Amino acid sequence: MSSIEEIKELLHKNKLRLAQELKESKEAVQLIKKATQTDLTVTEKDKIKNQLLDICKSIPALAVFLLPGGALLLPLLIKLIPDILPSAFQEDPPEEKEL
Repeated sequence: MSSIEEIKELLHKNKLRLAQELKESKEAVQLIKKATQTDLTVTEKDKIKNQLLDICKSIPALAVFLLPGGALLLPLLIKLIPDILPSAFQEDPPEEKEL
C-alpha cells in the first residue's frame, strides 16, 4: 500500500470518528435540554457524563497540538497516555467494524 493510500485511509477513519463524536455531542446537548424540563434516567445521565468527560479530554489534546511542535508531541503523548483521546477516537468507527 502506498503512503498516499494510507493517508487517505487514515483521513477517512478520522472523518468517521469525528462524525461519531459530533453525533454523541449533539445527543448530549439534547439530553441536557431535556434535563431542564424532566428528570433523566440513569442511562441518560451516564451518556451525558461520558460525553462531558470526552470533551474534557479533547481540550488538553487540542492545547498540546496548538503548541509549537505540538503536531510532533501529540502522537508521543497518545502513545504514553492513550486515555487522552475521546472515546470515539480510541475505537474503530462503526462503519469500519463492519468491513
